[in-house]
Amino acid sequence: MPRTAFLSTGFHVPSRLVTNDDLAQMMDTSDEWIVQRSGIKTRYWVDKGDTGVGLARVASEKAIAKAGLEAKDIDCIIYCTCTPDHFEPGNGVFLQRELGLTDIPAVDVRNQCSGFIYGLSIADAWIRVGQYKRILLVGAEVHSRGLDKTTRGRDTAVLFGDGAGAAVLGPISEDGRGVLSTHIFADGRYAEKLWVDGPGLAHDPFVSVSMLEQGVHRPVMEGREVFKFASTKMPESVAIALKSNRLSPTDVTLLVPHQANLRIIEMVQKAAGLRDDQVYINIQKYGNTTAASIPIALDEALAEGRLRTGDVLVLTAFGSGFTWGSAAIRW
Repeated sequence: MPRTAFLSTGFHVPSRLVTNDDLAQMMDTSDEWIVQRSGIKTRYWVDKGDTGVGLARVASEKAIAKAGLEAKDIDCIIYCTCTPDHFEPGNGVFLQRELGLTDIPAVDVRNQCSGFIYGLSIADAWIRVGQYKRILLVGAEVHSRGLDKTTRGRDTAVLFGDGAGAAVLGPISEDGRGVLSTHIFADGRYAEKLWVDGPGLAHDPFVSVSMLEQGVHRPVMEGREVFKFASTKMPESVAIALKSNRLSPTDVTLLVPHQANLRIIEMVQKAAGLRDDQVYINIQKYGNTTAASIPIALDEALAEGRLRTGDVLVLTAFGSGFTWGSAAIRW
């Protein structure tokens, strides 16, 4: 049975760079306040006319070209996002249309920050059994339009950025290489700790003026609870990935974690027993791009020469749901 290999990656962010000082003009905050709490210095936000699918298309085209393929060679799309352009249908079919494709399946994954790892787990299963041979796995988000950019919403507004990352996945028969294992988890008892309540069909009507006035269409987060669980579950999932493949922390060439918060990443690094050079961090530039953060970071790490053939790569993420997971890959 073949394993799943990353044939290529690509990413794209909007052109609008937003600094912490820019945010200080919108709300009661400062560069020092934001950096101390999150490690973020800049992020990219969309301009008028930009869409999540538009960002995803550019990232996908870069990845497809790097793989030496054409769009018509893709036989499945898995699109991971928590910020779809429309209530329905999902973004996958719109990306398919943008790429000039028809008939192939387009699957949407709504597992927020853990979306890319959930999507990778699905893609890996399909490739291993031979159902698809060239899967386009995308994580793309447009958070900026849904944020409360006032002092009331600063706890979340300063954290999130927009962007897209993509990977082309395919089978590899070379012994030892490829995705070794994926591990995904969820605990719905904590769903309201990080969520967007509406619009939604649990409400009747599903959208109303009073809902908008109450701000239930904005993300709400209990930061301490999220920090506590993420700092525990991410290193746990890394340990599970290593143990499942008889690997130790010293075997890891690079950990690419979801870029949620620098303090969380530092806690994960410490708990996992990894050195600074074993962990890739770019949250300071892009902020939290949820499902897009891992593929964006992975593409940058590859461009910097941080991975070579045979190296061990570990991915991990934690997010709304709560959902979390990890993957071990031999490059």
